[in-house]
Amino acid sequence: MSEAGGRGCGSPVPQRARWSLVAATAAFCLVSATSVWTAGAEPMSREEKQKLGNQVLEMFDHAYGNYMEHAYPADELMPLTCRGRVRGQEPSRGDVDDALGKFSLTLIDSLDTLVVLNKTKEFEDAVRKVLRDVNLDNDVVVSVFETNIRVLGGLLGGHSLAIMLKEKGEYMQWYNDELLQVAKQLGYKLLPAFNTTSGLPYPRINLKFGIRKPEARTGTETDTCTACAGTLILEFAALSRFTGATIFEEYARKALDFLWEKRQRSSNLVGVTINIHTGDWVRKDSGVGAGIDSYYEYLLKAYVLLGDDSFLERFNTHYDAIMRYISQPPLLLDVHIHKPMLNARTWMDALLAFFPGLQVLKGDIRPAIETHEMLYQVIKKHNFLPEAFTTDFRVHWAQHPLRPEFAESTYFLYKATGDPYYLEVGKTLIENLNKYARVPCGFAAMKDVRTGSHEDRMDSFFLAEMFKYLYLLFADKEDIIFDIEDYIFTTEAHLLPLWLSTTNQSISKKNTTSEYTELDDSNFDWTCPNTQILFPNDPLYAQSIREPLKNVVDKSCPRGIIRVREESFRSGAKPPLRARDFMATNPEHLEILKKMGAASSIDAEDGLRFMQEMIELSSQQQKEQQLPPRAVQIVSHPFFGRVVLTAGPAQFGLDLSKHKETRGFVASSKPYNGCSELTNPEAVMGKIALIQRGQCMFAEKARNIQNAGAIGGIVIDDNEGSSSDTAPLFQMAGDGKDTDDIKIPMLFLFSKEGSIILDAIREYEEVEVLLSDKAKDRAAILKGKMIPSYIINSNPEMENEEQPSSENDSQNQSGEQISSSSQEVDLVDQESSEENSLNSHPELLSLADVDNAASISPSEQTSNPTENHETTNLNGECTDLDNQLQEQSETEEDSNPNVSWGKKVQPIDSILADWNEDIEAFEMMEKDEL
Repeated sequence: MSEAGGRGCGSPVPQRARWSLVAATAAFCLVSATSVWTAGAEPMSREEKQKLGNQVLEMFDHAYGNYMEHAYPADELMPLTCRGRVRGQEPSRGDVDDALGKFSLTLIDSLDTLVVLNKTKEFEDAVRKVLRDVNLDNDVVVSVFETNIRVLGGLLGGHSLAIMLKEKGEYMQWYNDELLQVAKQLGYKLLPAFNTTSGLPYPRINLKFGIRKPEARTGTETDTCTACAGTLILEFAALSRFTGATIFEEYARKALDFLWEKRQRSSNLVGVTINIHTGDWVRKDSGVGAGIDSYYEYLLKAYVLLGDDSFLERFNTHYDAIMRYISQPPLLLDVHIHKPMLNARTWMDALLAFFPGLQVLKGDIRPAIETHEMLYQVIKKHNFLPEAFTTDFRVHWAQHPLRPEFAESTYFLYKATGDPYYLEVGKTLIENLNKYARVPCGFAAMKDVRTGSHEDRMDSFFLAEMFKYLYLLFADKEDIIFDIEDYIFTTEAHLLPLWLSTTNQSISKKNTTSEYTELDDSNFDWTCPNTQILFPNDPLYAQSIREPLKNVVDKSCPRGIIRVREESFRSGAKPPLRARDFMATNPEHLEILKKMGAASSIDAEDGLRFMQEMIELSSQQQKEQQLPPRAVQIVSHPFFGRVVLTAGPAQFGLDLSKHKETRGFVASSKPYNGCSELTNPEAVMGKIALIQRGQCMFAEKARNIQNAGAIGGIVIDDNEGSSSDTAPLFQMAGDGKDTDDIKIPMLFLFSKEGSIILDAIREYEEVEVLLSDKAKDRAAILKGKMIPSYIINSNPEMENEEQPSSENDSQNQSGEQISSSSQEVDLVDQESSEENSLNSHPELLSLADVDNAASISPSEQTSNPTENHETTNLNGECTDLDNQLQEQSETEEDSNPNVSWGKKVQPIDSILADWNEDIEAFEMMEKDEL
């Protein structure tokens, strides 16, 4: 979601764009200001960079090709079931579906990515498809925010590069601003959303009927998020500058002006959600992640693109507040806008990963390096960045929808520092995507990073942003057919030309803050040419910042992560009372509790923190009986462990978290409901039995298949269309009797996930699965077998390009064919035969020889929710951290964002009376989804 390219240091520019381009080129000029970069990481060769760049191209082809083949003209691809996601034809996912408008979302979102990746012919074909097929007059309620950044931004980015290609004289010679006309049509469809007294837009609009009409089915909302209202100015201003219709920029400016006026004046922070009619803050917590993120981004980028000094002053004012209150290097923790010294939560969400990239544009490199390194350590632990994680780096929300923000920040840090370390980071991202997210029909989002299970989802932003940033990371200037530094990236990574700052500038720019000359000069310490030496006589500057954070995720008591709050504690005073230590029978504890909120502001802060911890402990107790999700991994040909399904656990039978996983071929039981003695025991003997839910207790089904000789069981939901994407985790209870006689593992799959296995049986007859507590590394799954090396090495170049003849073969997906010499997976029992096979087929790799380091151990992937985590010992090495926020969450939170805090903790009469409002705020924040 970040940053711009500039025109280069010293380029002559118009006066009105002078400071715009200073900011835009700041990050890139930092490199030239520091001479040659010679950081600790070894430079990556041109050949290896080209190889990785080509791998990114192949990955994009795999994702885009499968979308076009199996999903288009639907909005998005469902990569597990190889079909398109059409609004209304799939179970509702809530707000997530508001991005879908039956307007071929993924195609539009991918337009300028095609040009960046030098796929100009495909771009020209895609533009023709948009003009021919896309209809914006649909009776669908969509998100104004998502439609703006993805569709309007995609159309404008496509138009920007279409006119660039036309000027070059080879492609798009027929183009006559057709995409711009579609964008203008969409802009007018969005304008009715701004019909409020405040100027803030409604969060949703009906593409056909607008707002507040009976048939519109929207217009009754009262709240919107700050980012939703504050992330419009780039696209709307660009539309005005391109077309000369000033109304779009005027509406977007009015919304930004209103948000600025409603900031909390003492802290200069904004809340997460605001009432669009009254301007009252509904959620008063503030951070740089979900709900606010791109508001800050667009203030700085509006200054870069439009040259309006007031946007820069607003950004600098907010940035100062962020660094004063929210930034606790390397963490970025939400605070209350009225009490900014008090943290509002003990976890961070994945969307804040964009912020280091924005800091690069600002020129504030040190905290960008720190936060990025912390995020990278979390990724190395879990393979992907969880949707939310705690201050002690455990999973809070386990999903990962293939978000690109970390890749974005990696690209911009590399541009700012030239440090080859960030190329290695990008290489890790590529490997993880191919190893854990790649499926035969695209790339699947992670349902749970702890188990490695997949979700039938490939969002359009994956193609719009991820491949763009990864390709640019490894590309040299000559690899790109245009000058990327002539454009600014929107929050969806769409490209808008910087020359718009001097085009159709008919908007009267009223500085609603102060004169430009009154700005604090310290805000310009990091401009180009920079007034300070960023890396003072130290070519290892970035490495020296990263080094203390290398093991920060694995340490339970990392030093220096969170600032120590009070000098009194550092000087030896007793630390604050922690909720986990509180005892109602301890007179000293009761005395401390009575002082909270009465003696001083410090006591008040301790009291509020204590109550927050009490709420978290209450939530923990309610969740103690809830088991974590399990994984069903399809390991037979042609899946080879690449498809992982989220499974519900059972409260009886073999506990997969304590015992070795169960592996076997699957077979349907007869009767299918498993409610009586099986009539086909020979079919399920030694196999994993498939049973349908219903008509008897789960434990009875388990006993019947166990008596028939099954080694495990999978219960498939009988509710057609049910899915783990839309339903909370389901766990199977016993029958109220002693279930110790059940010795086999039992897992539950919703109908959609179960149908994937059933379809595989119909297609391939023999299907082998792995039942485990988390997805296993492919090297461990297929050890001793002969398979194509790219399955393990994630090297698509090893794949055979020849297409199979069968139309129904699932291997007809782009880039997933295996060589004809290894269509069957051969078991190799003897070393000699294995060696002979390798000599005969050099394209094959024996997994018995794969380095053990390639396997990710369970301890590296996740923390066991039941393990005993180290706590701070007041007499030990971590005494200076006892009052810090990383201890406020002692257990890993459930991955389901819909889980409620449950009943509110009752306040202790008069002592806690003043804290009710804050307690309720904590509860509300924990209920909210990203």
